Amino acid sequence: MPKIRIGLSTDFNLVDEQVGIGITNPTARLDVAGQILADNTAGNGGISTFKEYQGFSQTLATLPHEIATEEGVFSSLTGEIKITGETTVSSGSTVEVGKIKTLTITDKFAVPLGDTNSRDNTPEAGTTRFNQDFGTLEFFDGNNWKTVNSYARGGAAGRAIWGGGATPAKVKTIDYVQFNTLGNALDFGDLDVARELNAGASSSIRGLFPGGENSPYTTQIDYITIASEGNGIDFGDLSQARLLRGGCSSSSRGLFAGGRTPTAVNTIDYVEISTTGNAIDFGDTVFAGPWGTGFASPVRGVWGGGGPSPSQTDIIEYNTIASKGNAIDYGDLGQKKQSLGGCANSVRGLFASGYIQNNTNTNAIEFITISTGGNAQYFGSLTDTRRTMEGAASQIRGIFGGGEPSVRTDMDYVTITSTGDAQDFGDLTVARASCGATSDSHGGLGGF
Repeated sequence: MPKIRIGLSTDFNLVDEQVGIGITNPTARLDVAGQILADNTAGNGGISTFKEYQGFSQTLATLPHEIATEEGVFSSLTGEIKITGETTVSSGSTVEVGKIKTLTITDKFAVPLGDTNSRDNTPEAGTTRFNQDFGTLEFFDGNNWKTVNSYARGGAAGRAIWGGGATPAKVKTIDYVQFNTLGNALDFGDLDVARELNAGASSSIRGLFPGGENSPYTTQIDYITIASEGNGIDFGDLSQARLLRGGCSSSSRGLFAGGRTPTAVNTIDYVEISTTGNAIDFGDTVFAGPWGTGFASPVRGVWGGGGPSPSQTDIIEYNTIASKGNAIDYGDLGQKKQSLGGCANSVRGLFASGYIQNNTNTNAIEFITISTGGNAQYFGSLTDTRRTMEGAASQIRGIFGGGEPSVRTDMDYVTITSTGDAQDFGDLTVARASCGATSDSHGGLGGF
């Protein structure tokens, strides 16, 4: 004889396709009077085994009591699951969830970690991880991985730095200015080794001045802490003693390209700016030789111009800073020239002045949009014609300092986001040419 008589027993009732257990007139699809016990609520599909006739739970399920599991991973739900009591997950188990609007951590919180090569190439914007190569937090902005700033620079932020040069005697002098002001440069300190025809590169913390000519050439890389004045300190050495075509940098890497040893070379060296040590081979440039310039966006390092006369070049080429390899042709300058200056914000790069041929100098400023390719376009003019000057940039201003003939102290500035002629900014502390320059707020910062 059946133990359950549908519709007749007060223990089990079916009324209008609604089931009641211990309920005479059920008001829901399943209406239970009393406690439900189960020896395996996770089952084969985790909490998703709470089902309706058509499939997984499609309404809010609230579990008011403590849930502890050592069974593994919870399965997905098409609706929501809300836990109002304490949730305990055993060591070694994982919980996979979708998006959480609010998350409060009272003890500690660990983000994913890995080296640079293990990054996801196409993560969701806002993805955050710890980079073990650099010892920094990084996030994906939708296009590139960027470093999370972990300090406040205060009033020292926004500095442009010039180091070394010739008067015509080689000097150690380091000068600086604040981008958001006008006026004369202030003394920062001295390089460890006097030199000219060196280069500059920097993170937002450290400035580097590599290579250059000093009886006759040097491998030395000096570094400074940009926020505090002081003398240069030995960082390491280039792969070979040479004067350089140019330097550029991202937040973490400094690249130094081309040069003369005294024969022309196309070597690109790189260093990790946050550490000290010798430079490592990165790749080769298209044009072999010195006396060009370099700058960067967060992704690309760009090199333009170079000499010596009469074999000057109009080549513009670029590298992807985060990955080693040879430079690729980008486009051309308006004319072949050497001894020009350059600087960039994260979007635009500027090429200024230079030596054309037959002892002819120019005051022309040209620009490119770094993320695209193509030839340089006319931007405006410096206040005077010159060569062997160098530039430094913030996101707003580019400043070009020094130069020759008749070594000079002049500094000119432009607003990078617009076009137009340069205006007088002030003077360097020492009249000189062929120095390196960099800043703590240039266009390469934020990239690797």
